[in-house]
Amino acid sequence: MTLESTAMSLNNKERLPRELIAMRVAADLQAGDFVNLGIGIPNLVADFCPDEKGITFHAENGILGLSKAQAEGTPDIPDMRNAGGQPVTMIKGGWLMDSADSFAIVRGGHLDVAVLGGLQVSAKGDLANWMRPGRAVGSVGGAADIAAGARRLFIAMEHTTKEGEIKIVNQCTYPLTAVGCVDKIFTDVAVISVTPEGLVLEEMAPGWTAEEVQSITEPKLTVSPSLREIDLVG
Repeated sequence: MTLESTAMSLNNKERLPRELIAMRVAADLQAGDFVNLGIGIPNLVADFCPDEKGITFHAENGILGLSKAQAEGTPDIPDMRNAGGQPVTMIKGGWLMDSADSFAIVRGGHLDVAVLGGLQVSAKGDLANWMRPGRAVGSVGGAADIAAGARRLFIAMEHTTKEGEIKIVNQCTYPLTAVGCVDKIFTDVAVISVTPEGLVLEEMAPGWTAEEVQSITEPKLTVSPSLREIDLVG
């Protein structure tokens, strides 16, 4: 049985929704962090960080201090949108800036953490997240700068595609965003750390076993001695 067919056979097992993946990422952020949020699941992370944690969120399109999504019915403010174009709120003292200032933050090494989506992550922490081969669309945008510039890089994504394609692979076959940049992978079935010795399975979704997570992951996973169910509190 191939990895893809195994993934399809496990599709009926309960997986975490996108909101809970974002909540789990939020639990790993430290008080006072400066954090870039990318498009997709990462954009949801701001909704699950309490204000008292003092985290400052950055979006590459020019917001420092973005906060939770705007409530339904809030008057639309065109400039107050996250990297995915969704309307957001800002913290007191938040700053709207041009692209030059925004990328000065990224390239100047001022981001403690970046949270990006992923199409593929390799056993060595390489990231591909901007184009699938065979598709005539896609742009690396600011992802390469962000992946290289942040002190730590978290990837928030589904563990496999809807078609059962493996996304955590021995070697990326999609165009790379950055090499050896990923520190931690948060998926709908697992939390996996990227270490110099390889990938370490730290947490699993409720109802899953280490063997099942391994069956839909191409690289060999080392099981942490403290393996536990996914912790949404941190």
